[in-house]
Amino acid sequence: MPGRTGRVFSGLLLAALMAVCTTPGTAGAVADGITAGSVPSVGTAWGQPGPYEVDVDIEAVHTFYYPRDMGRSGERHPVVIWGNGTGAVPGFYSSLLRHWASHGLIVVAANTPTSNFALSMRAGIDVLEHRDADSASRFHGKVDLDHIASAGHSQGGAAAVNAAVDPRVDAALPIQPGPLTDPDLMDEPVFYLAGQRDLTVWPALVKALYRDSDHVPAVYGEVRGAGHLDSIGDGGDFRAPTTAWLRFWLLGDENARGMFFGPGCGYCADGDLWSGWERNSRALQIPGPAA
Repeated sequence: MPGRTGRVFSGLLLAALMAVCTTPGTAGAVADGITAGSVPSVGTAWGQPGPYEVDVDIEAVHTFYYPRDMGRSGERHPVVIWGNGTGAVPGFYSSLLRHWASHGLIVVAANTPTSNFALSMRAGIDVLEHRDADSASRFHGKVDLDHIASAGHSQGGAAAVNAAVDPRVDAALPIQPGPLTDPDLMDEPVFYLAGQRDLTVWPALVKALYRDSDHVPAVYGEVRGAGHLDSIGDGGDFRAPTTAWLRFWLLGDENARGMFFGPGCGYCADGDLWSGWERNSRALQIPGPAA
């Protein structure tokens, strides 16, 4: 799927050009998140709850986390498909998934404790496609199916990469991912997260996946002091950077862009959060926010 990466770069360059050419008044309106039909801005408060109350529906195959008042200003909500770690269910990560939903995202979490092949994750997209088209569904006309990310932890982190072979997926977020995956099969931008003290999925294993992703924009972050279970619950120190990544790729949040890309990226020198941080050559080609 080589054409997809080219479209990503073309879109990013166009967005940067538009930001430079926008009049000051219009730029302020976009940055403040007050434009009709858009998810509100949160500034840089990635770790704080977002502007939406959250509802949760637990069904047989998937658990849905979504803004209670979806589409309240005419906006559509991007999608995150989620994979659990081995033996886990979405409830283990409920506070983190609720957090993403509070930022305007629809999270469809596969209930399976063996998510590695990402079949249930990808099926979650099919379910939302159907419900978005169904006039009797509360999701009708409110799902942004053009912006979808795959995410997961441990075995589900490997599944996040595996799910990204689906052409409907635009970005990947593997958190402490297991080894049963092949990044060469995907062509989406990816943010690999490791834990400095993870004795289950060693940082070296995550970094190997990152280095094997040299054909796509890839970022590697190693959370200082984190063990393998630190992302369970509310996500701990993983919560803010994962939210920023999703808000940039799914919502076009320019504040979030500045945390990852450009010469002065906000996370690059944050030694309190990271014990390791890298961006590959393709990530370095993505422009930072307009001055």
